[in-house]
Amino acid sequence: MKSPQVHRGSLLLLLLLLLTGACIDGYKPVIIVHGILDGPKEFETLSLFITKVHPGTEVMVIDLYDYLASLKPLWKQVQGFRKALDSIMQKAPDGVHLLCFSQGGLICRALLSMSADHNVHTFIALSSPLAGQYGDTDYLKWVFPKCTKKVVFHICYNRLGQKVSICDYWNDPHHRSRYLQGNSFLTMLDGDRPHNNMKAWRGNFLRIKKLVLIGGPDDGVVTPWQSSHFGFYDSNENVVEMRNQEFYRNDTFGLKTLDARGDVTVCVHSGVKHVHWHSNFTVFMSCIEKWLT
Repeated sequence: MKSPQVHRGSLLLLLLLLLTGACIDGYKPVIIVHGILDGPKEFETLSLFITKVHPGTEVMVIDLYDYLASLKPLWKQVQGFRKALDSIMQKAPDGVHLLCFSQGGLICRALLSMSADHNVHTFIALSSPLAGQYGDTDYLKWVFPKCTKKVVFHICYNRLGQKVSICDYWNDPHHRSRYLQGNSFLTMLDGDRPHNNMKAWRGNFLRIKKLVLIGGPDDGVVTPWQSSHFGFYDSNENVVEMRNQEFYRNDTFGLKTLDARGDVTVCVHSGVKHVHWHSNFTVFMSCIEKWLT
C-alpha cells in the first residue's frame, strides 16, 4: 500500500502535467508576415524565441513575395497573403495571432480590413511604417538609386509608381494633394480616399482583440520612426502623434475605438536598428511574448 506522501506526490506530478498540457494546448498559432526584401529565413530566430518560451506553439512564416518579389504592388501581395491566411485560420477555431514586420504590417492592416470573418486575436505590428514613409534611407537608395525623398513623389504618385510596393505607402507631407490623388493603397486604408467599403473595412478591423505597436528612435529605416505608432509628419516635418492624426480623430478605420477600448498597446525601444527587431530577445520578452498566449 502506497504511503500518503507518495500518493500526494503522484497527484502533484499529475496536476503539473495537466497544467503544462493545458498551457501548451492554450497557445494560439502565430502567423508571421515578413517585410520588404525579406523572406522566411530572416524569421528563424523569432520563431525559435516563440517556441522556446511558449512550447508547442505553431509558428508559420508565410512564404510568399519573398525578397525582390516584395517590391510588387501591395494590393497584389494582399491577395496572395489573404488566401494563405484564410487557409491557416480555418484550421484554428480558437483564433490566431498575427505578427507583421515592416512593410508586412501594412499588408496585415489591409488583410484585417478586407476579411469579414477573420479570427485574429492580436495584431502585432513590429517596426512597421503604419502611417507611411518619408525618408532618405538605404532602402530608398536601393529601390530608387538616383532619388532623394524630395523627388520620389514624381515617381510614386502615378499609375506606374503604384506598381512598386514602397510607393504604396510613400507619404510626402509636402505634396499632400498629389498623395491623395495618386496613392491607391494607404489612402484607402486610412480613409483619406473615401470608398464604398469604408464602413465594412472598419468593422472587420475592429474584430481584433488587441493591437500592439512596436518601434523606436534608432530604427534608421521607418521615417519618421513614430510612424510605427501611427504618428507622422505635418507639412513642416514636425511629428504629429497618433491621437492628433485626422484618421484617429475621425475614427475612419477604428483606431480611436480600439484605443478607447483599452486595446492599443505602444512599446518603445531605443538602440534597436530596423533589421534587428525580430532577432532581439529583449524586444521579444518586453513587447511581444505576453501577447502570444
